[in-house]
Amino acid sequence: MIELNGKPFGAMHQTFGGDTLNAAVYLSRGCELNTEDQPITVSYVSAMGTDPLSEGMVSRWHDEGINTDLVLRDDNRTPGLYLIQLDDQGERTFLYWRNQSPARYLLQHPDFSQIEQSLSKMDMVFVSGISLAILPEEDRIKLLELLANLRSQGVEVSFDSNYRPALWPNDELKTVKENYQAMYQATDLALVTFDDEQLIWGDKTPQETLDRLQKLGVTKAVVKLGEEGCLVGDTTSDNGYAVPTTPVETVVDTTSAGDSFNGGFLSCYLAGGNLEQSCQRGNALAGVVIQHRGAIIPKSATDVVTQKQN
Repeated sequence: MIELNGKPFGAMHQTFGGDTLNAAVYLSRGCELNTEDQPITVSYVSAMGTDPLSEGMVSRWHDEGINTDLVLRDDNRTPGLYLIQLDDQGERTFLYWRNQSPARYLLQHPDFSQIEQSLSKMDMVFVSGISLAILPEEDRIKLLELLANLRSQGVEVSFDSNYRPALWPNDELKTVKENYQAMYQATDLALVTFDDEQLIWGDKTPQETLDRLQKLGVTKAVVKLGEEGCLVGDTTSDNGYAVPTTPVETVVDTTSAGDSFNGGFLSCYLAGGNLEQSCQRGNALAGVVIQHRGAIIPKSATDVVTQKQN
């Protein structure tokens, strides 16, 4: 989507973003840390228009090293837009204009069958709660069935709950719970934020979140706790274990904290790193990103993480 960052009726900075896209960009950048003989290929799945803004965004994704072959084009729609408003602590609120965006109608695109065929050949497919929220109900059901089928075929499915109440019709919590429960039953690796899980399910502790995810069939789970790091668990452990992080002294913008964690985590995990190592990379990257404004910060800033870990 198009991102506007600033104060209403004040100075605005225009760029682009979106939670799964942010994760894909940071994943692609994080892959530069890996030295394996077969590098990881990051493909982004979405639908965009054919207007100049769409063309410009897809071109910039390609420049980030992302394979855009699975970005379908819609001649009749243009990208959605969101506005980020920040408070003095760098916490954000969102306003969305995306009801007619091409991505909302991705599964109705006449070429979506080609996407389905391509996904069956992937090692991992990553989706988020926003991926579910923006779809019409019938398409959401179709996506959940597709993900369950992919998992049964051996494709690893990763999910970040990333709950945005404004994107669900009338904030129907019952609908959210039903869809999230079905999603978790199709999920191998959950990368969730405790605050989101607490809003949906009323969890009192991160361990409660971890226990619930494992009961639903999630084999590996990371519960993100902000400045407190993560709680991690898998099928080999009865209780989760903590992976701490170094708190950031000055937080400018938390917009992409979870997304950048996801990208950093996956860049290590997909290269063979264990859950603890992957969390450490995710924490390091997120710690850099929240010291800058906007969802996708300049590559020169994230290169600092590369230099520290090499």
